[in-house]
Amino acid sequence: MFYRENGQFKTTYRADQQIFPIAQDRWAVLLIIAAAFLVVPMLASDYMFRAILIPFLIMALAALGVNILVGYCGQISLGSGAFMAVGAYAAFNFFVRVPGMPLLVALVLGGVCSAAFGILFGLPSLRVKGLYLSVATLAAQFFSDWMFLRIKWLTNDSPSGSVSISGMQLFGFPIESPTSKYLLCLGILVVLALLAKNLVRSAIGREWMAIRDMDVAAAVIGIRPMYAKLTAFAVSSFIVGIAGALWGFVYLGSWEPAAFSVDLSFRLLFMVIIGGMGSIMGCFFGAGFIVILPIALNQFLPVLGGLLGIDISTAGIAHAELIIFGGLIVWFLIVEPHGLAKLWSIGKQKLRLWPFPH
Repeated sequence: MFYRENGQFKTTYRADQQIFPIAQDRWAVLLIIAAAFLVVPMLASDYMFRAILIPFLIMALAALGVNILVGYCGQISLGSGAFMAVGAYAAFNFFVRVPGMPLLVALVLGGVCSAAFGILFGLPSLRVKGLYLSVATLAAQFFSDWMFLRIKWLTNDSPSGSVSISGMQLFGFPIESPTSKYLLCLGILVVLALLAKNLVRSAIGREWMAIRDMDVAAAVIGIRPMYAKLTAFAVSSFIVGIAGALWGFVYLGSWEPAAFSVDLSFRLLFMVIIGGMGSIMGCFFGAGFIVILPIALNQFLPVLGGLLGIDISTAGIAHAELIIFGGLIVWFLIVEPHGLAKLWSIGKQKLRLWPFPH
């Protein structure tokens, strides 16, 4: 009853094209962002920061980049883990080798290197698509694994490819506590999510969606497929690269190439499928689901086993996690291909009519 737009008149095109045209949505988003910046740091524990909040923010950022490529442009990619690895190692080299390199600049330069890497492996998208394109992007995963294990300069001459980061600062403030790391990830996510939301609503975003729906028809009406596909790869890889840099710098602290394996690429794709392809909001739903589900299973399955008199091992919990992931992906593909974001949208539409039947 309170979710109405009665009396909210639009008198300009600018007002009619807002990201959140309904005032209730705008206030809700502002309150959520304010609570995330002000309330959560005061209430959350160190375990909450390290195990849930920081991984959720970084995974949501990575899913945002994957969704631009897969959901908005329709280019299937299985090399997201490689793009994250390139962003992490590039940012590491800039941060370690350049004296006085600011942290934010190193993160952005890591994203730029990842964008260049994404454009390189996005070139096959000009000739192939579908399954063939996914195999071509999968090659980026194996190439990055070989590159960071064999080219020692990229890992600061580490024989195993393992590197570590310390002494991070932002504007003179140390980034060491879980709260400071959380605020850094949150600030970057808010800025890039806002930029991505505006980008998909712009002319280039409409070109991506036209290529996704029917690339031949898009070319007929004057859209350049090469420009649209490569820009989608560049923007997606840039965001994923920054997420990879945050994953290494903030969440892991020290990492090796195995931290960005093909399993991570599949998890990012699962986030997009479960959250909702072609939806910025779906990135947050998918990331929250993938991050929280393993923790919930680790807490719930032993209790369930105790009630049933069954001893469930850690390996059994890991297998149950994979089974549930697979079942949910199949369920979403069959029942609701647009994911949790579509269910959220349907619920909002119901609220706009409730309690009236029409």
